[in-house]
Amino acid sequence: MGGGISGLTAAYRLRQAAGDDATITLFEPDDRLGGILRTEQLGGRPMDLGAEAFVLRRPEMPALLAELGLSDRQLGTTGARPLIYSQGELHPLPAATVVGIPSSAASVAGLVDEATVARIDAEPGRPLDWQPGSDPAAAELVGDRFGEQTVARSVDPLLSGVYAGSAATIGLRAAAPSVAAALDRGATSLTDAVRRGLPPTTGAPVFGALDRGYQVLLDELVERARARWVRAAVDRLERAGRGWVLGDDTGARCNADAVILAIPAPRLARLISRVAPQTHAAARRITSASSVVVALAVPGDTAFPQCSGVLAASGERLRCKAITLSSRKWGIGGDLQFLRLSFGRYGDDLAATASDEELLAWARQDLKAVFGLTVDPVEARVQRWIEAMPQYGPGHADVVAALRAGLPPTLAVAGSYLDGIGVPACIGAAGKAVERVIGAGEAAGTEVAR
Repeated sequence: MGGGISGLTAAYRLRQAAGDDATITLFEPDDRLGGILRTEQLGGRPMDLGAEAFVLRRPEMPALLAELGLSDRQLGTTGARPLIYSQGELHPLPAATVVGIPSSAASVAGLVDEATVARIDAEPGRPLDWQPGSDPAAAELVGDRFGEQTVARSVDPLLSGVYAGSAATIGLRAAAPSVAAALDRGATSLTDAVRRGLPPTTGAPVFGALDRGYQVLLDELVERARARWVRAAVDRLERAGRGWVLGDDTGARCNADAVILAIPAPRLARLISRVAPQTHAAARRITSASSVVVALAVPGDTAFPQCSGVLAASGERLRCKAITLSSRKWGIGGDLQFLRLSFGRYGDDLAATASDEELLAWARQDLKAVFGLTVDPVEARVQRWIEAMPQYGPGHADVVAALRAGLPPTLAVAGSYLDGIGVPACIGAAGKAVERVIGAGEAAGTEVAR
């Protein structure tokens, strides 16, 4: 159940595994499938108003596109890099970092003060107390070793853009797994760990997107899955012999041999409290943030700088947390330029309380503050994502392991709160869920057919 990218990928994989005779049902109460992948028309062209890009270093997305015959739709970035807005000024994005955690003081020179530079320079000489397997908040370790300015001005901007959280709400293992792994292997300092954990420099684009938006992928998955879509939310889940009975909010009931729960962690917790109490307890520990995307089409001669966008440091007098200059980032030509502003961080209720008019006014004010430009949009879209951004807090991997371990064999989970918040991770988690229920069905000598 659940009609986002996780549910649609799971339905497609189930169709491949179970064959043409299987009955696959998607329960999704929204008026469209896709979840936080949402492509709308803006200024006469399609634009993604949810997730926009995917990380190319992960293999799942390119592999799925190739499998579906969509590889020619993959776009790469132009090479334009983002800037950081800190202390009321624009700065280059620090180089040689892992999610903003610097590998040397030179990485953040000019972004932080001289005392912080000296602190980073001296860090390799300080004793490091690291317990292998530990998972502190990213802010705890980085703040201690490299200072609070490094957290606020270099790490927070990147984590805020990914998770709508901050270094204080995201665990080190989720934020920078390569750094945590290097520390586990005996790195003698955080500087040493970051240097070991830096990704290889290939010159290839880091991010990809889809020509004409994610809707291209969603449509192909829907066509190939051939699932029955029920526009309702499941609110009851009960055992029925070796299978399950699902009840939805319209009062209808549905029998199933196996169920994949591709729904957010809060909904999962409410649904499985009786059938999987350990999973229920683990799911309740996962919190979420809300965010808003304000997408704008503006005149083509608007004099934005040659960058892919701007990430805001913590504590700045801006409402937005990031500005993506989509036309610069993806090389979109034409009479209009396209951009997105992202609002909302963990702990605030801006996404639920601010009106569209307020958000549009804040967008114009922030563009004026950051670029010194008065922008008059030709067209605008406001898209809210309520509690759509799971927070990968300290110990998140252990929570997910307990969550999965508590599930009965023919129940599985998929979603952005499990193995990574990005689209590639959701595709991978959906594949794991299908393998689990198919394997459980084979072990029991039954077909997963519904």
